[in-house]
Amino acid sequence: MTRPTRLARYGFADNGAALLGAQGLRLWDAEQGPVSPDAAELIHALSRAADPDLALRQFHRLVDSVSRAAERANGGRPTGPTGEITENAATRELIGLLHQDHGLRRRLVAVLGASSTLGDHLIANEQEWRTLATAASGLPPDPEGHLDLDEATVPALRKAYRIALLRIAAADLTGGRGLEPTMAALSTLADETLAAAYAIAVAALPAGTPEPRLAVVAMGKCGGNELNYVSDVDVIFVAAGDEDLPAGTTVAARLIEICGQVAWPVDAALRPEGSRGPLVRTLASHQAYYRRWARTWEFQALLKARPAAGDLALAAEWLADLGPLIWHAAERPEAVADVRDMRRKIIDNVPAKELDREIKRGPGGLRDIEFAVQLLQLVHGRVDETLRLPGTLPALRALVTGGYVGRQDGETLLRGYRFLRAVEHRLQLQQLRRTHTVPDDPAALRWLAAALGYTPLPGQDAVEAFRSDWVGHAANVRRLHVKLLYQPLLEAVARVPAEALRMTPESARRRLEVLGFADPAGALRHLEALTGGVTRTSAIQRTLLPMLLQDFSDAPEPDRGLLNYRQVSDKLGSTPWYLRLLRDGGPVARRLARVISLSRYATDLLTRDPEALRLLADDPELLPRSREKLLDGFAAAAVRHADDPVKAIAAVRALRRRELFRLACADILSHGGALAPAQPIDVHALGAALSDVTDATLNAALLIARRSKPGPAGMRFAVIGMGRLGGYEMSYPSDADVLFVFDGGDEAAAHAVAEEMRRLLNAPAPDPALGIDADLRPEGRQGPLVRSLQAYRQYYDRWSKVWEAQALLRARFVCGDASLGQAFQELADSKRYPEGGLTREQVVEIRRIKARVETERLPRGADPNTHTKLGRGGLTDVEWAVQLLQLRHAHALPGLRRTRTLEALAAECEGGLVAAADAEEMAAGWTLAAQVRNALTLVRGRPTDQLPQHGVELAGVVLLLGGGDPGEFVDRYLRTTRRSRAAMQRVMES
Repeated sequence: MTRPTRLARYGFADNGAALLGAQGLRLWDAEQGPVSPDAAELIHALSRAADPDLALRQFHRLVDSVSRAAERANGGRPTGPTGEITENAATRELIGLLHQDHGLRRRLVAVLGASSTLGDHLIANEQEWRTLATAASGLPPDPEGHLDLDEATVPALRKAYRIALLRIAAADLTGGRGLEPTMAALSTLADETLAAAYAIAVAALPAGTPEPRLAVVAMGKCGGNELNYVSDVDVIFVAAGDEDLPAGTTVAARLIEICGQVAWPVDAALRPEGSRGPLVRTLASHQAYYRRWARTWEFQALLKARPAAGDLALAAEWLADLGPLIWHAAERPEAVADVRDMRRKIIDNVPAKELDREIKRGPGGLRDIEFAVQLLQLVHGRVDETLRLPGTLPALRALVTGGYVGRQDGETLLRGYRFLRAVEHRLQLQQLRRTHTVPDDPAALRWLAAALGYTPLPGQDAVEAFRSDWVGHAANVRRLHVKLLYQPLLEAVARVPAEALRMTPESARRRLEVLGFADPAGALRHLEALTGGVTRTSAIQRTLLPMLLQDFSDAPEPDRGLLNYRQVSDKLGSTPWYLRLLRDGGPVARRLARVISLSRYATDLLTRDPEALRLLADDPELLPRSREKLLDGFAAAAVRHADDPVKAIAAVRALRRRELFRLACADILSHGGALAPAQPIDVHALGAALSDVTDATLNAALLIARRSKPGPAGMRFAVIGMGRLGGYEMSYPSDADVLFVFDGGDEAAAHAVAEEMRRLLNAPAPDPALGIDADLRPEGRQGPLVRSLQAYRQYYDRWSKVWEAQALLRARFVCGDASLGQAFQELADSKRYPEGGLTREQVVEIRRIKARVETERLPRGADPNTHTKLGRGGLTDVEWAVQLLQLRHAHALPGLRRTRTLEALAAECEGGLVAAADAEEMAAGWTLAAQVRNALTLVRGRPTDQLPQHGVELAGVVLLLGGGDPGEFVDRYLRTTRRSRAAMQRVMES
């Protein structure tokens, strides 16, 4: 009896014993197992095939076919029952050679277990197994795809093609070759098949017909030397002249017919006008078409064009003529979008039920890699000739070497491409059928996993391991496809003419002059310092700078933008992530160009904190952080250095510096068109955000001060925000207007806390100073810095003037003891919202003080028409008008009890105190003045309130606020503030 358990360990199905036994291959004995050590090795080899059962069945059929052919050759007929193999000299020779020639055994078994179609071919041509035998030299059969053609006939070509394909598959399946040699061998086989078919077609021309000058240009995967096992071979036919067209068309048509009979379909649909156009065109006709009519995808296809057969010199001439067109195609305005649209259309055309299993056209498939690589080639290959390679993998390596793709990203794409092509090859080899879809049948999946070399592992079978790798590769490929294909840098570089990308000293100097650089020689020195040498850093800079120069030139001072970029690069150039972020980080490079070319304020922040550059990569990073997160984060930084006040305040100020940079960048980019974040920030949100940052800074400083100057037990201390801080209307140059209040302790201890806060925040440090201004306290500078709540109450009850009630309109609790802060706000309410409003004399007093402010506080030489803070129709004008109405009516209208100017103005309009038109004019004047004041600080890098009427600073302000003609902007500012001034006067006099 048989012992199925002994045979089962080899992995064969139930009929394995019959096929291997005495009536079959005679390798297995039912009692003893393998009949010999050689038989055991052969059985073991069959069991390790991708499909052991298929390998065994195919091998059984092959031996049977060899046996029957030998019997027929000797004039006999096979005898014995059905399924029994007649042993003879031929079968003994085959089995014997398999025992002796281990290479033959490996190759033959691998083919039989991986491809039912190649197995059928070997069975139908029972002597072709010999083509897999090891040569006398010890070398395996030629796996390079060369044809061994006996005669120039179609049957001979078919036989030679199958033998060459068999040898390629055998070398591929036995693991002796990688993906690229296999693709190159298949491409070589295609070239030689095209050449042989071409020769047969030419030979069949009518007698006396001269041989035409006809070139066969390989396209697609064949052109890229990356052909797979079963694919159409894409070609374009080129005739030298009109006289070659008739015979050339005949030869081309016959070549297509022969190749279809021998190997694969020839697809000429990539020719001009596709299937509607003539099969063969002349060189001149091609030139005319590509110069006038070709679309972007046609130039993309030409990236893989190369001579394949026929007149190779003519093909080379054709390529040389079209080369300049290919490498300027990316400069078309629609080029980048065309490539992206084509990729989307390919995905849309995949049937929905196959989309997740498509390894070629689906998301995360081969096309994702190819399109990303080809678009990068089109854009950057205009200047960098090392990128002008037809194959995907060589081109990808060149992109990595040139710095256009990061090393890690490139390696991930290389691995993904190899994996997906390996899957494609195994799928196609099985039945030599064109397919790119992973099967969903469990048995087919098990075969595919085994064919790819997956074996079961503890806790994971082979199919699960394959699926895990597939999902991982597809996700990475899709992620990097989106990252590379949709990076804004591509579009920006594509818009720069190729001549401008060639950064030779002379061409760079000319371009700098054209772009408006005031000191081309100095700018050139910066460029040479950034791009000199052969390092990867220099290569990436050479890619970035032509595009950045274009952006710098849009600023009023291009030289300053380049200088700032040089300084940032000098600080970060050796940091691994810096240039990678500029190249791969979406809009980072162009956002950086706008920021550093328009704003000295932001540039100073960046040079002090270069790591903050990362904020430009993600739109969520350009949103103001919530007040709660700021308070918690700043307080945590203070606590981390609880034992060292100097380190604690340094950590807090570093956080403030980062937040100021975040807000400045959001502000600068909000009017940057395509560079703007998804949620732009306006001046009102900016004021609130700056106030929140100040609140968090003061809160952390108070924590540090209370730790170093604790004071007596039970002492409560609070900071009250006044002025723009209290109104959530801080601007970049604003000081923190505050009052200090304490309770339950002595004044000296409280004074020590306040002084410690001021000392900590005013200590020299590499960040914009935060001035602590307590001048709005009772008695001003002559009064004590800190008062108790009771002292404040006594003062306000006995001595306060109307202007102090006006100042309290924007008082709010900022930090410290919340109950004390609330008590102070209640005290403030009794003074700022006086019962019955203001007396006539108090109204007159406010008007008098307002007039005095206008004449005395305006800086000497300032233009009152364009001074944003104290000028006519500016910030102070609107605020005094709004505050006068609050003092007069807030006791009766609680809606007016607001610290924010425009919220209070809206409430006054709603309450009928201000005409809607006047409220609109004042709101417009206040908003524009606030925007200009912030923009002036961003441009100059230091505080100023005076809008210049000409010059680079004005131009910078205008660009920051949306662009346009600077003169027209000044006119608009004057017109808006004039109307605001008139509305203010009507309110003040009402």
